[in-house]
Amino acid sequence: MKVIDTIALVLIIIGAINWGLIGLFNFNLVDTLFGTMSVVSRIIYSLVGLSGLWGFKLLFDNK
Repeated sequence: MKVIDTIALVLIIIGAINWGLIGLFNFNLVDTLFGTMSVVSRIIYSLVGLSGLWGFKLLFDNK
């Protein structure tokens, strides 16, 4: 499960950076790179959202 945790964390960070850029500069990096609501953009947004949900599991893991 360590690999999926790492992938989820990377996607959460990408999502956070994208939201930071949107909030600070009104610049959406994902849309700029892959097109506004293109299939690829929608996949990325979906993966980031799923990773955010997976983050709840990471938050409550006993290590």
